[in-house]
Amino acid sequence: MSVNITSFERIESEFDAVIGAVVYATMVTVDSRNRPRTRVLIPVWENVDGRPLGWLATYRTPVKAAHLAGNPHTSFSYWRPGNDSVAIDAVASWAEEPQVRQHVWDLYRATSPRGAGYDLGSFWSSPADPRLHVLRLDAWRVQVIRGLDLRSRIWTAPQER
Repeated sequence: MSVNITSFERIESEFDAVIGAVVYATMVTVDSRNRPRTRVLIPVWENVDGRPLGWLATYRTPVKAAHLAGNPHTSFSYWRPGNDSVAIDAVASWAEEPQVRQHVWDLYRATSPRGAGYDLGSFWSSPADPRLHVLRLDAWRVQVIRGLDLRSRIWTAPQER
């Protein structure tokens, strides 16, 4: 049974634990004919004003860019053995401001949450590298499921309730 909660902080520690342990998320977008496409990526997450905010350092591929231009809604799924899981529904937008790119670079280096992230220098030369693109992920729904007893808690952004 799922329980709806209004405070992200109530599930934040489990959210962080699963994401930090799994690291890789399956990201889903849809094409112009509403067909899903998945890819495995490593976003980082932070709590900003009591809400989860994600960032994805990525290449701006034609498929990903076209999908998000047509429908910016995306979903991320994390699963680990034992069936602990986190599902995040978000709205993605490109964020190319230099201060945002530096912030995201630093979050990846520090790992956020702990364990999630990596040295972006393995793929890009610096936050100013023109091949580096950043997606801002404004989460509007987060579900955390504990595999031990299938306890499910769902946080939804205030404007979505």
